[in-house]
Amino acid sequence: MTLTLTVSDDVRALAPGFTHSAIEAHGLVNGPSSDASSALLDDAARRLAVRLDGRAPHEDPHMAAWRETYTAFGSKPSRTRNSAEALAKRALSEAGLPRINLLVDLYNAVSVAHLIPVGGEDIDRVEGGMRLIRATGEEDFATVVGGEESVEHPDAGEVVWRDDAGVTCRRWNWRQGPRTRLTEQTTSGIFLLESLAPMPVAEVAAAAAELAELLAKFSPGADIAVRAPESSA
Repeated sequence: MTLTLTVSDDVRALAPGFTHSAIEAHGLVNGPSSDASSALLDDAARRLAVRLDGRAPHEDPHMAAWRETYTAFGSKPSRTRNSAEALAKRALSEAGLPRINLLVDLYNAVSVAHLIPVGGEDIDRVEGGMRLIRATGEEDFATVVGGEESVEHPDAGEVVWRDDAGVTCRRWNWRQGPRTRLTEQTTSGIFLLESLAPMPVAEVAAAAAELAELLAKFSPGADIAVRAPESSA
């Protein structure tokens, strides 16, 4: 089965330099973070430090483009950072990158190393296709607040990923909901890499290829398909 991913015309108009690539994988083997996945995260942090060369993450041109786009749809980028900038900030701190589970560690490592937002969803928990839209404000976003299940609603005009059941990720790639996240029981996943100009499309493709190789290495025998980057330009 191929999961359908669509980008609305409103989002394309907001960010004409948006490019995304997806990896669909079946037969995955997930589990707790391991020494191997931890080593990948440590290496990604080192690669990030070299890439930034003393700059703060938000000073990178790609992260600056994401901040401009967040501002354009009404979010404050200094408070709600895109996922790559948030991870990069943690990678450079004394706390370092979090260890979540094997699959999440793999895509977080690629995100930090390439400074590109990367997310993963459990295909078996996605209802229908996934769509990147500008919200009306009436959509449901099922989340957990203070240990209790809660339903929030995005702001009108906010860019969100959603499926037939509701919003799966708010503010483009800022906060994923628990319903579709990758757990240790996940066997099928969709991994989405998102970029804006000025990041070259070739780097998006290289990051996707690196993640696909890692998925194949850690889940031998998995059925992995990489979709070529799609541009909004």
